[in-house]
Amino acid sequence: MRRAAHHRQAGDMPATISLIEEDGDRSLPTTRTRSQLLTTRSVPAHESLDFWHDAVLGTLVGMDIRTAGRTYDATMRTGLVDDLRISTVDCDPGEVHRAPRFIARGDGGHIFVGLQSTGVAQVEQDGRTTELRPGDIGFFETIRPFRTRFPERFQLKIFSVPRSLLGQSEADLRELTARSLCPSDRLGGLVSPFLARLADTLDTYATPMAESLVRGAVDLLAATAADQLGRRTEHLPGADRVMLLRVQRYIRWNISDPGLTPPVIARVHGISVRYLHRLFEGEGRTLCQWIREIRLQECRRALIAAPSGSLSVARIARRWGFTSGAQLSRAFRSSYGLSPTDWLKQERDRRTAGEASCTAGLSKVHAS
Repeated sequence: MRRAAHHRQAGDMPATISLIEEDGDRSLPTTRTRSQLLTTRSVPAHESLDFWHDAVLGTLVGMDIRTAGRTYDATMRTGLVDDLRISTVDCDPGEVHRAPRFIARGDGGHIFVGLQSTGVAQVEQDGRTTELRPGDIGFFETIRPFRTRFPERFQLKIFSVPRSLLGQSEADLRELTARSLCPSDRLGGLVSPFLARLADTLDTYATPMAESLVRGAVDLLAATAADQLGRRTEHLPGADRVMLLRVQRYIRWNISDPGLTPPVIARVHGISVRYLHRLFEGEGRTLCQWIREIRLQECRRALIAAPSGSLSVARIARRWGFTSGAQLSRAFRSSYGLSPTDWLKQERDRRTAGEASCTAGLSKVHAS
């Protein structure tokens, strides 16, 4: 097999890989479909292999891709609902290798659950090998190398699940990889057709229904992982915990928005404001306190990073969701007993003193 002759870094995507967002079903209360399409047929044949390498790198994770020829015919349809990304790939035969050099650049925040639709996948990971045939399900760990061979043209549906939502330890997740769950198995017969149908019809559902189905899919995958490991499902994260993780992630992604209020957060997640506040009761902080703490953390980082003489408290305040410098100052005084500028001076003095102490210690060592 030949290896793609040229690889680009993440973020260095060619302009031809712009994702295609199509018009949705106008009978639904959404204005767009959720799917995006990538296909090697959008570029000249001699660029297809490099194109596909970049498409996978930018959408899923970094991998080496090897094929028997110099050209490659492949399509990927991918969509994201809440925390779950669902991708369907139709590809020529080939081999993919998640090598250590790619892992070093990634965050490893997701587990891949692959559902083989057509063709065969020969999987190697964590010292085990398995073969996925149509209807089979397999778990892929993204923070350790894996290799998958596809000896014939294939279709694979990939469910990218945040690892925290599976409710398993890192050691347990290692035991899930390179094992196949067949549709003839008790649980496989339930999970496989549901996942296949969800991937194929995701765009046909109104947003609230799609989000409900995706939450059900994540819960089902967590139960599948527990069953594969021989665990009892009552130890999995409950619905409240899963919702709290989703809300906290949404807040972090939108923390710079001054309009990030409880009613807005509740509406986005399809829950009541009362239920939203209840989710934070076990966190030791209210929802509003949690938002303010995240904003203050970001403001502290920005203050420390600001070059001397160019500090603008008002600009930093607006960058991280405060409406004005005065509001940020009040929050600082309430939390730290100091204004932002006084806190920054104290922090810089402390760091300078620490560096001087370290230098003096080194001088004594060298002198002796």
